[in-house]
Amino acid sequence: MIMASDAGGMSNRGLDALIKQIGTDIKGQLGFWEFTAHGWRLCCITDESHNRMRLMTSIADKGQLTPELLTACMQANFDRALDARYCLSGDTLWGAFIHPLRSLEASLFLSACSQVAMLGENFGTTFSSGELRFGA
Repeated sequence: MIMASDAGGMSNRGLDALIKQIGTDIKGQLGFWEFTAHGWRLCCITDESHNRMRLMTSIADKGQLTPELLTACMQANFDRALDARYCLSGDTLWGAFIHPLRSLEASLFLSACSQVAMLGENFGTTFSSGELRFGA
């Protein structure tokens, strides 16, 4: 059963319950979790006071990225990445989903976990976060 929202919306406790439902090898604490879902190591970071949530997975080292791969990631962000995105931070290409915490619904978080993992899985091939394609 998926129950993760308080009356005031999603919270760290709600995310903790969701992560425990779908994740394995869970590490961390309220506000910062690392866990495995859909075959990928995911990280979820929240800031309740600023109403933010970030879900991500490390995909590749920046040094491995050719201009063609970067262009493919940017194109995928437009039509195949749906709610998740390819992003660069430091020396790492990430798959990420960023959302206001309180308005996050359990079903969207679960979808985001799948989409972020699929960005990692499909990097270098379809670059898709799922089966849908915008405009198709």
